[in-house]
Amino acid sequence: MGERQRGRDLSLVIPAYNEAAVVSRAVAEAEAALGQLFDRFEILVVDDGSSDDTAGVVERVLPQAPNTRLLRHPANRGYGAALRTGFAAARHDLVAFTDADCQFDLLDLGAMVTLADECPIVAGYRADRKDPWRRRFLSRGYNRLARTLLGTRVRDCDCALKVFRRDALANILPEARGFFVNTEMLTRARQLGYEVAEVPVTHRPRLGGESKVSLREVPRTFRVLVGFWWREVVCSPRTGLSSATVIRARVTVSDRGVAGAGPRSASTLPPSSAPVLPAALPERRREAA
Repeated sequence: MGERQRGRDLSLVIPAYNEAAVVSRAVAEAEAALGQLFDRFEILVVDDGSSDDTAGVVERVLPQAPNTRLLRHPANRGYGAALRTGFAAARHDLVAFTDADCQFDLLDLGAMVTLADECPIVAGYRADRKDPWRRRFLSRGYNRLARTLLGTRVRDCDCALKVFRRDALANILPEARGFFVNTEMLTRARQLGYEVAEVPVTHRPRLGGESKVSLREVPRTFRVLVGFWWREVVCSPRTGLSSATVIRARVTVSDRGVAGAGPRSASTLPPSSAPVLPAALPERRREAA
């Protein structure tokens, strides 16, 4: 069972675009996991102008999800815009986000919010990533490019499980509308000297629906990255201000089976499964900004 986070409140933002096939399960998992971890929490589902019944599905489960609110865009504005809408509506001092595809075990948020006492940003990375090989390959190249050009410092920039302290989040709110949003926020965090704690999190295969990231996004995201690098790094007076560190938390991910059973893979973990992050004291390692 996850340790209850006494005295900590959390807002969880879930952007959703055409996720009718999985969004009810995403809400149910979030309500169950956060109910175990926090005395007070809220779940903000942001329907980003879906053309399917995503909003309708959420509305129908709201009577069974007392901590969930639905926010709606009248038209599709993009992933970054949906996150910004959720961040602006968040009420608590800790703000997290995840995707609606149920690929993360939200009980991992227990270890992450503990680290938020020390660092204003806690970023997960997918320790045993369950995406197809092509997507893993492209992600590896993108992360290397982002670290080289923008100093993002983390190994898994686009991992959709992050926790922010509200005061820090207010200074790094994204302007990007699309999937560049994670890179933008981490770059601004580096420019402002914010420390980032990075921990491994459980990853599962997508449980339904279709990924919104396709090969068509690669050249578009590359253009956005290069343009942002030129404006915000090469030409920006803020470049070089940071002396912040990335904290590699000594947190291990282990597969736990039920009594008498062997280890389970992430693909067989049940919704809101038992926590797999026994956290130890973080280990600081200074990296080039």
